[in-house]
Parts: sequence; C-alpha cells; structure tokens
Amino acid sequence: MRKFSSIRRLVIPALLSACAFVTQPALAQAATGASFVETFDTLDKTFWYISDGWANGAHQNCTWSKGQVRVEGGMLTLGLEAQQTADRAYVCGEIQTRQRYGYGTYEVRMKAGTGSGTNSAFFTYIGPTDKQPHDEIDFEVLGKNTNQVQLNQYVSSKGGNEKLVAVEGGADKGFHDYAFVWENDRLRYFVDGRMVHEVTDPSKIPSNPQKIFASLWASDTSKEWLGSFSYSGPITMQVDRIAFTALGETCRFPDSIVCTLD
Repeated sequence: MRKFSSIRRLVIPALLSACAFVTQPALAQAATGASFVETFDTLDKTFWYISDGWANGAHQNCTWSKGQVRVEGGMLTLGLEAQQTADRAYVCGEIQTRQRYGYGTYEVRMKAGTGSGTNSAFFTYIGPTDKQPHDEIDFEVLGKNTNQVQLNQYVSSKGGNEKLVAVEGGADKGFHDYAFVWENDRLRYFVDGRMVHEVTDPSKIPSNPQKIFASLWASDTSKEWLGSFSYSGPITMQVDRIAFTALGETCRFPDSIVCTLD
C-alpha cells in the first residue's frame, strides 16, 4: 500500500490518452494536472512546493517554515512549534502542488493536530497571487473541537458555505479519510467513505482549476472560529496519502472513494 509514488509518475499519465473519451467534461478546464496518488515515500520538490518564509495574514501567528515539513516512513508530517521569526513567535508547515487541478475527486488520509486555536487543513485554492479569482474547497479541523471537520467553499472570494460534520472517534485521535468530488454542476463531500454534504447550487460551486494544499497553522486572534490558542509544546498533523482522480477515470487505489461511486 506504500508504493504508489511510481504509479503517479509512470502509469497514470500513460492511461490518460486511453481514457480521453470519458474525460470530456473536464476539458473545459484547460491545462490541468493529471491524476496522481502520493504516499510520501519521498517528497518530490518538482511536484510539491514547500511554503517557507511568510504567513497568510495578520490572523496567523506562525510563519511557514520548510523546517516544519518532513517525510519519513511513508508519512508526511507538518509541524507547529515555538520559534521566533522576524514578526511571529511560532513556525508551521504547509505544502502545495505546483500544478493546478480541475474537476475530479480529491482525497486525503490524515490525522489532525491537537490543540485549541489550530487549523489542520486539506483544501484546494487559487487566487490573486496566481492572477485568478479566489476559488477554494475546504476540509478544516478546527482545534477547539476535533470531533468534527468544517466543510466550506469559496467562489470568487464569496464564502459563507460552512458546514460542520462529525468525525467519529476524533479527527486528531486517528487517521480518517476525507474526499470531495468536484463536478461543474455538483460538489460532494465524504468523510470515511460516507457522503456528508452535497452542493448543487451553481453559484456555490467553484469553476477555476486550483492547487492542492495541506497545512497546519494557528491563530491568536480567531478565537471564535478556532478557539483560544494556548501553546504547551510542538503540534503535528500527519498525512498518509493525497490523491487526485480526474473526472471520468477509474479508481487508482483500493480505498479510493472513486471505487464506490456510481
């Protein structure tokens, strides 16, 4: 189950031309990335970009640091710990794809970090830094209550689509599978193989190809949303697998939600 990195690089691209006749709905999104399964046997820096040396805004109390991103034993670990930078007292970890991806199925198997005031996130995003409108699709485990995950999406910077869904056993107590299936007229969210939310309103479904992110960060100011931040030692978020399957293609690994979809 650990050796899908080579599949990402070799087998999946070879299958794309054979599957072209069933992937027509995705053609409206030009120049998007191919299907992949990443199991973090290594961290391919030509594929993944490590955020380093900045923060997303004043609300974030940590600076992105490459030192908080490590891969070992088939596992990606993102960290958050006390370390003074120019303007923040903590450092934290994030990776993002270099390529953008369009309609299809996005999947992660992860264990969230523990601690009020933190955010363990798997999401897709594109925005002004890429000279595009702000579109986004989110799974976020909010540190104030790790027994649930928040779903959300943004369309041209408009959000307000939050929905909280229970995670049995706790998102920070073990690994759980999160997935969303993004189509031009429908968006479905899944937790541990079960569909938990469906969006069919076109005004609430993003349309622009996006990059894929995994991140762990914290805030001193977003208390109502994340809870009050109180640091008692290093925090980690672990990611076992990230996968993307283009719309119309078959499942790429046995536990993929694509294997069970109609």
